[in-house]
Amino acid sequence: MELLDLSIQPIMFVLLFAYVFGPAMSGSVDAYLPVVIPGIIAQNALFAGMSTGFGLNTDITKGVFDRFRSLPIARSAPLAGRIIADTAKQAWSMLILLVVGFIIGFRIETNVLATFTAFALLLTFAVLFSWTSVYIAMKVNEPEKVQIFGFVAIFPLSFMSTAFIPNTAGIPSGLAFVMDNSPVTHLVEAMRGLLVGGPVLDHAITALIWGLAFSLVFAPLSLRAFKKRA
Repeated sequence: MELLDLSIQPIMFVLLFAYVFGPAMSGSVDAYLPVVIPGIIAQNALFAGMSTGFGLNTDITKGVFDRFRSLPIARSAPLAGRIIADTAKQAWSMLILLVVGFIIGFRIETNVLATFTAFALLLTFAVLFSWTSVYIAMKVNEPEKVQIFGFVAIFPLSFMSTAFIPNTAGIPSGLAFVMDNSPVTHLVEAMRGLLVGGPVLDHAITALIWGLAFSLVFAPLSLRAFKKRA
């Protein structure tokens, strides 16, 4: 079911944004695809990260983690294991997005190495950011509350970026500042550079710094909260 969700939702987003917003945003679907495909890939990574917390909370509430605690493994192993497993699902989701984008006209304009680097960058950021949802999963008592947090936090974070617009020209200065410095913006711009050409290094480094900051804050908090639930 999780793989089905990670397959259908990206396809729906690509088709809706490309054919509904594309002509209005960039004049045509073909012109909008280099903008929107990297943006949806980044947004989908954030939502997939929230699914990590949802799955963890479901396992905890169903008693699965009670069995893990009886095993001679590190305290962090069940949490890290879930994150790593979900990372593989994110790779699948990104592949689906690229395939669907290719079918409707998107083309990678760089090379194979840049494409694999884009995969590596996205997955690295996703792993680092996933600790945010892990911490939420440790603090709430129902999986639905993790989902609510995902919608409340991820939608503004993704839409207040350049994920679906080429730049912030014409946007009020305060909002433009937030969008220009958003971790999602830097991730998206790095992805665009790797897939269709453009600046990469500065955006990639900034995105990874943001991701590292998320993990440095929320990974220790998640482990501490996990121990308290033991």
